[in-house]
Amino acid sequence: MDAQAVIPSKRNQKVFISHDTELYKQRNRIERCFGRLKHFRRFATRYDRRTVHFAGFIHLAAAMIWLR
Repeated sequence: MDAQAVIPSKRNQKVFISHDTELYKQRNRIERCFGRLKHFRRFATRYDRRTVHFAGFIHLAAAMIWLR
């Protein structure tokens, strides 16, 4: 598949798989951001029918998370 490992392997694994540390940090930041966004019910259930309104709420929620 020519894929690159991003998540580090377990410490007790016999064969160690190397990973890109910087790419893992970036991936982790994105995962945590989505986790925080899911706390907003409107985001998790996608109440807004129009993409413009949904994108606007995402920007608002991200700004609220950033200011915490």
